[in-house]
Amino acid sequence: MKKILYAVLATLSGLVLLFSYRTSHVDATVPVAADTPASGSATSGTGSSSETGSSSAGTGSSSAGTGSSSAGTADAGATGTADAAAGAASTSSALRDGTYTGSAANTRFGPVQVQITVSGGAITDVQVPEYPSTNPRDRQINERALPTLISETTDAQSADVDMVSGATYTSQGYLTSLQSAIDQASS
Repeated sequence: MKKILYAVLATLSGLVLLFSYRTSHVDATVPVAADTPASGSATSGTGSSSETGSSSAGTGSSSAGTGSSSAGTADAGATGTADAAAGAASTSSALRDGTYTGSAANTRFGPVQVQITVSGGAITDVQVPEYPSTNPRDRQINERALPTLISETTDAQSADVDMVSGATYTSQGYLTSLQSAIDQASS
């Protein structure tokens, strides 16, 4: 009889612990454009662009999931600002040729900054000189997310691109900085 009582109590304790586990971050932050004077500069010209960063992160290391439920959701968050960034997207029909660096957008995991090269009124190259890469998980997320975001940007020719699942904060920061660069090319 004691064994049955202990089994029931252990099961109830386990259920209480399971249902009280927090699976999401309540204090999620939204990326905000940083006010740095040097990051908003544009360099005119149609020559070759200076590559100050690579479009994909990676040092060959990747961290596989550890079986915890937070491993796949470390970069998930609020998606409400994606609609605002997509709604503010401008078309590329009036873009001036040159290289434009958007303002760095601060995210929960670090700043994201986008640089675009416009040739013939179209976005021909996108570089991401600054993005979260301080730990292996950030590098793993961004080596998958950034090439997708860059490809969608050159296809859409605007900041109206889909966010990458699992890289919500990086996607939001990317879209904010990309819109800043497009705004510079439009004016």
